[in-house]
Amino acid sequence: MTPFLKTTQIAIDGARTLPRRYYVSPEIFAEENERIFTRRWLCVGREDRLAGPGDYFVQPVGTESIIVLRDQSGTLRAYYNVCRHRGTRLCEEHTGRFSETIQCPYHAWTYALDGRLIGAPSASEIEGFAKADYPLHSVGIQSWEGFLFINLAEDPEPFAQAYQSLIGRFDRFNMSNLAVARTIEYEVKANWKLLFQNYSECYHCGPVHPPLAKLTPPTSGENDLVNGPVTGGFMVINEGHQSLTMSGRSCGVMVGDLPDEDLNRVYYYAVFPNMLLSLHPDYVMFHTLWPEAPERTRIFCSWLFHPDTLNNPAHDPEDGIAFWDMTNRQDWHICEQSQLGVQSRAYQPGPYSKRESLSVQFDREVLKALGHGSAKA
Repeated sequence: MTPFLKTTQIAIDGARTLPRRYYVSPEIFAEENERIFTRRWLCVGREDRLAGPGDYFVQPVGTESIIVLRDQSGTLRAYYNVCRHRGTRLCEEHTGRFSETIQCPYHAWTYALDGRLIGAPSASEIEGFAKADYPLHSVGIQSWEGFLFINLAEDPEPFAQAYQSLIGRFDRFNMSNLAVARTIEYEVKANWKLLFQNYSECYHCGPVHPPLAKLTPPTSGENDLVNGPVTGGFMVINEGHQSLTMSGRSCGVMVGDLPDEDLNRVYYYAVFPNMLLSLHPDYVMFHTLWPEAPERTRIFCSWLFHPDTLNNPAHDPEDGIAFWDMTNRQDWHICEQSQLGVQSRAYQPGPYSKRESLSVQFDREVLKALGHGSAKA
């Protein structure tokens, strides 16, 4: 049997979809940013984005801006993009490489990559001033299986505690050693929760994704994580097909040392609040979601392959990438249609089916994080 596989049912207890305000209210959107996106671990992509000392990128989180970097010793660090003098943003470029320091463009306060203030012109004239009192404000950072996560909370819950169901679960997929073949950015005119709910069920797969339903039956598979911030399970690839690609054939070598039962399965996990992780025999796909407004979400989707796939022209990674780019766009379109519908005064919460139980659990996780005991219309 596949490690950790245990089928569990979740009681939906007559659950209904969320009321209209959860998709359109600026107040609830602001509350989600404050209580979820500035307190939980957020995936910001792959660790290899910071290949060498001094490499950095800037990650927006709501109205915040976070510098994520690798310092001169190779240590991963993250800081608010805010000078300790008068609050000026330190970095304007989205990505780049620092030589050895970070300097504010306004009054030239200068910081080492470990966050220490090492230069402040004329600061000796300030009574009682000590450079040691003004380091950059740090942000929690954690690497897992080659992925980078940040946490803006003042005292973040340890990653291994927050996501204990992830630890060791996917070792066989060799994710730490996989390489990004391509990343596609999408801007979707839909609330971020609609996108999570969509990913968490295949009740819609028949009408929305005929090519996907041809390769993997919408009613196949089992869920093995149904509670907490990580939910998901597997679906079965139809006999006669090898992977989810335009051709139905594998588009690369196996990503890791997989048992036989994994060769005809695709695993899907939603990692609250901003990561979707999809594991195929020959590639791994992941999405990161960044809410920008109640009705707008920016999404980055990346495809990871074994280096032997990318180094051998006989393999065709685009076969899998094209399949999911097509499927993604089908999802984004139907979610945009959902957004238009829930904005209507005629919308009322509707009943979830048993095939949408993970969407029910996602809603419960949102309400729990917001401190909303219920979501009455």
